Amino acid sequence: MSVDSVFRTRSLGVAAVGLPDQYADGKAAKVWQLYIGDTQSRTAEYKSWVVRLLREQGVRSVLDVACGTGVDSIMLVEEGFQMVSVDASDKMLKYALKSRWDRRKETAFDQWVIEEANWLTLSEDIQKPGQGFDAVICLGNSFAHLPDFKGDQSDQKLALTNIASMVRPGGILIIDHRNYDYILETGLAPPGKNIYYKSDLTQDISTSVLWVNNKPHMITLDYTIQIPDENPDENNPEVSKFRLSYYPHRLDSFKSLLSEAFHGKVEHSVYGDFSAYKPGQDKAPCYFIHVCKKTS
Repeated sequence: MSVDSVFRTRSLGVAAVGLPDQYADGKAAKVWQLYIGDTQSRTAEYKSWVVRLLREQGVRSVLDVACGTGVDSIMLVEEGFQMVSVDASDKMLKYALKSRWDRRKETAFDQWVIEEANWLTLSEDIQKPGQGFDAVICLGNSFAHLPDFKGDQSDQKLALTNIASMVRPGGILIIDHRNYDYILETGLAPPGKNIYYKSDLTQDISTSVLWVNNKPHMITLDYTIQIPDENPDENNPEVSKFRLSYYPHRLDSFKSLLSEAFHGKVEHSVYGDFSAYKPGQDKAPCYFIHVCKKTS
């Protein structure tokens, strides 16, 4: 069975050549905006960590290469950073564009740049300022959306090389992924609350793993969400279902991919749920966050 034959979402479509858009019909994008919860409560969990890190590194300009609905970008615009935000999904971007329009009278939001771009053609899709951005971010398990149809991770390598090229010498990349090591070993997500999503919506998430040639090629999450209605009927709540598929990156292999993307010229730190991570620690983190500083 080929990967391509089973990689099918309930939200079909392609945002740009080579990169499937799992939010293309707009349905998943709409429900996802509800699922992640209120912007302020969502970012409260990790805002101080991200903002402190950026300021310690003297960051002013930031490229968000997977801005989605704009949650992280909005957080950083409000904190005074110069933001350029891109995503491959126009259906997700419309929420970011609406936020910018609604707050256009604020100078910081009027200057916020939002573009459609593909990781595989990033240097063609956006203009790099000088030697690059002070920081590039890719948060919320976004990079794992990129599948490995060829089976050799060539698309992942190209995408990470393109992303790393946007970081100026001395600048940083912050990129994360779920703890797929734990999921693949146990079949379950690590215990504990999700560090990103603050939704109060009733939800059920089922997980399945696709194995190809004895290798984990894809993890699929099926979401069942109860959507609040303007005229709620407790006996018949609106239920929305959608599917998102992810390529399961293991921690050590992803560290190797990042080193290759920076041609080895990188200082690399790993955090577990925004705390210092020690291999073999008792509590398994839900997410691994990589901070890569380009050394030259």
